Amino acid sequence: MDTTNFFNDPGHVIEADRAHIWHHLSQHKTYETADPRIMVEGKGLRVWDIKGKEHLDAVSGGVWTVNVGYGRERIGTAIAEAVTKMCFFGGTAGTIPGAQFAEMLVDKMPGLDRVYYANSGSEANEKAFKMVRQISHKHHGGKKYKILYRDRDYHGTTLGALSAGGQDERNAQYGPFAPGFVRVPHCLEYRAENGLTGEAYGHAAAQAIEDVILREGPDTVGALCLEPITAGGGIIVPPKGYWERVQEICEKYDILLHIDEVVCGMGRTGTWFGYQQFGIKPDIVTMAKGVASGYAAISCCVTTNAVFEQFKDDTDKLSYFRDISTFGGCTGGPAAAIENMNILVEEDLLTNSTAMGEHLMGNLAGLMDEHKWIGDIRGMGLFAGAELVTDRDTKEPVDEKYIAAIVADCMNQGVIVGGTNRSVPGYNNTILFAPSLVATKDDMNQVTEAVGNAIKRVLG
Repeated sequence: MDTTNFFNDPGHVIEADRAHIWHHLSQHKTYETADPRIMVEGKGLRVWDIKGKEHLDAVSGGVWTVNVGYGRERIGTAIAEAVTKMCFFGGTAGTIPGAQFAEMLVDKMPGLDRVYYANSGSEANEKAFKMVRQISHKHHGGKKYKILYRDRDYHGTTLGALSAGGQDERNAQYGPFAPGFVRVPHCLEYRAENGLTGEAYGHAAAQAIEDVILREGPDTVGALCLEPITAGGGIIVPPKGYWERVQEICEKYDILLHIDEVVCGMGRTGTWFGYQQFGIKPDIVTMAKGVASGYAAISCCVTTNAVFEQFKDDTDKLSYFRDISTFGGCTGGPAAAIENMNILVEEDLLTNSTAMGEHLMGNLAGLMDEHKWIGDIRGMGLFAGAELVTDRDTKEPVDEKYIAAIVADCMNQGVIVGGTNRSVPGYNNTILFAPSLVATKDDMNQVTEAVGNAIKRVLG
């Protein structure tokens, strides 16, 4: 095979992709009449496709990952140096990059101490679920095995993670699921069914979790797994009072609090981790995506020493955490993560996330004044959503086909935004924003101008 065609003949690349690649989250019937999109270069917030078109990427690689932006040569160099010297060794042994990044990471997470390396957010969450189940068997006679998860939250694409998935359209056609996963209600104030607002709603939403615990039996519940801010379920920032009460409930019933930071981690909300916005103290934190900004595959399941110590017992040959993630032993991931964190610190990107997030929300508020279709805007840092409705009084959601049309219109304008789709039945009506943390005011202005143009063309 003459591989030079792949560099000199875009048409050849497109046809090879069409013939052989099974794209994520894609209906391939579309590619019978349209070319698959192929990205070839990125710099900062901008990417270029194989046909030469430039796009401003307001969703960090399509799935909220490239936190420090594209084209970071120093990360590529760090990966090359690490994998050339020692590319891999299974996680039964350590590596220098692994030890270095673990120390850097827990320094940003007071109260957490142990890092378990894996490859993806789904896998990190699977590790946490297995820890909870093993603790149940070792210390609670196997009874405290149930894991609670929240409506609209998403924790991954494996069968175990889907068992804890609060997005029914993501789960559809993949059951039956693992037993012992129990759903609790969402905390979206805009869609509150009890008429409460503010802190009163926050306490009521948390109380709904306690109600589920009492129904199931507190002695059967081992963990509560939540996103600090619900991501793909519509960018849901929990109301005031919610997280404080959730923490109290977990402590009251000896339930491990597992926070899924796969999306919110590494500065997206303006703090290192989303849970730090709310002053809570989790027992387990999982992360991926922004840990290395997509430059290498890495995820982490981070625990307190109290969790870790429950697996130290040399009188029982089955007492240790009998798990392995093969490519958790690759040095490229932690090497990339080290440089990624250094960039976040040196360029003060957490501060920029807060500042540019405020600018973005201000722009979205302006769009809301201009377009009656926007019923609610919400977010924190460079993580925001605009929920579209047919009528502000009834809050009737627009059909998801209009969200898809707005996203497509923005793409034609050279701006990439996201939209909830095929996730929450009847409520796939939110436009999503999660640009890299290097975003500027001009970038945010371009994004919201494109969205405004798209809404006008699609909805009038």
